[in-house]
Amino acid sequence: MEDSTLQTPPTQSALRTLISPSSSSSSQLNLSAEAASKHIDRLLNSSYHTGPSRTIYSDRFIPSRSGSNFALFDLVSPKASSTAEGREDTSSAYATLLRAALFGPETSGGVAFPATPDKRSTPSRNIFRYKSETRRSMHSLLPFGFDEAVQGVNHSPVKAPRKVPRSPYKVLDAPALQDDFYLNLVDWSSHNVLAVGLGNCVYLWNACSSKVTKLCDLGIDDSVCSVGWAQRGTHLAVGTSNGKVQIWDASRCKRVRTMEGHRLRVGALAWSSSLLSSGGRDKTIFQRDIRAQDDFVSKLSGHKSEVCGLKWSYDNRELASGGNDNRLFVWNQHSTQPVLKYCEHTAAVKAIAWSPHLHGLLASGGGTADRCIRFWNTTTNSHLSCMDTGSQVCNLVWSKNVNELVSTHGYSQNQIIVWRYPTMSKLATLTGHTYRVLYLAISPDGQTIVTGAGDETLRFWNVFPSPKSQNTDSEIGASFLGRTTIR
Repeated sequence: MEDSTLQTPPTQSALRTLISPSSSSSSQLNLSAEAASKHIDRLLNSSYHTGPSRTIYSDRFIPSRSGSNFALFDLVSPKASSTAEGREDTSSAYATLLRAALFGPETSGGVAFPATPDKRSTPSRNIFRYKSETRRSMHSLLPFGFDEAVQGVNHSPVKAPRKVPRSPYKVLDAPALQDDFYLNLVDWSSHNVLAVGLGNCVYLWNACSSKVTKLCDLGIDDSVCSVGWAQRGTHLAVGTSNGKVQIWDASRCKRVRTMEGHRLRVGALAWSSSLLSSGGRDKTIFQRDIRAQDDFVSKLSGHKSEVCGLKWSYDNRELASGGNDNRLFVWNQHSTQPVLKYCEHTAAVKAIAWSPHLHGLLASGGGTADRCIRFWNTTTNSHLSCMDTGSQVCNLVWSKNVNELVSTHGYSQNQIIVWRYPTMSKLATLTGHTYRVLYLAISPDGQTIVTGAGDETLRFWNVFPSPKSQNTDSEIGASFLGRTTIR
């Protein structure tokens, strides 16, 4: 399409005047030809820049077609008309890219690369553009591989997802580990010592030295129903089938005191500093101050069936309790009646976990008839979300290092699932137990979990990253270190 404002091209005689050689001498001929060539280059070269005091006028406007999409109209680029010129352009582009890769993008001379034509969509601009507005990714044209470190080129690779080892790195045999949903027989102390209730005995396993110590034997007329470490990691509470709660000094393997109150077995324990909460089959919760002489300082009533889950919040201000009555209650430090009641679960609520990342965020899991993990905001008293896991939820624990949590399951899949919150996308599904995964505890560094099941095994898994390397993809601890017995 012709532009009516364009001037007529110069005649051949005018061009001859510019480039005709003088017949005086050969040196004049070369000089005149060189000057004429430079003058034409100045007229035609769009990248030529003149000084502010000098203006070059030409008789024709020639647009830059470097960004034109000729492929849209099955047109051939003018550069492709000459094979030699095409080779020259290719060589020049490669040299420019090589220079940019070696010495930085500033040395590339501001060359704009033609955009790849997209035949699927029609552009809203003219096919001829006076300036290239898009640049092809430097990585697609670099003469080096993308993974090679090239100085001056800013690589931004997508981070690979974190790998969770699919196998336990250690397995302990735990004879007589009961297959009872309502008990809590495994806990991990802040001093890296694991406490396990096996039958009528409690054993301690030191994770640093792998040393096993028998802490106590309750006798043939009693059995261990729950264990719970104090926050400082030196005292262990033991709930018994006779309704008693014993406090043991683990460093000396000595019983400090025995507290009564419950009429039936004590299946749930939770510490808050020097305050110990115990939940029993008699539907009650007792608050015990181990510094006081009395066996308990208050009694909490509200559940209509056995209390099987107890957890204090990280700020020690709220206590969550779950029962076989399908109820989840929240209590404060001074209440004897629940301040919040949640009745959405349709099966026993044993799995309870407070988030260490967000104040007031509580997770709970239901039994076989429910199979759901629910999230609550106790600050606003609201139900946030629900996730159907497809099987009985036995335990929940949050990671201290990342916003993730682990759930263990029973009927019918006996699996362990690592979830990313709040999307609740599965990071990993771990299998290996042949019975319900009824017991769960997390290491003091927040990286390892231990799971226990009725198959009488304890399995150790590396599921969470360390605080300093949250995006690591290493599989530390994935190697199998053998199978030993805890007693």
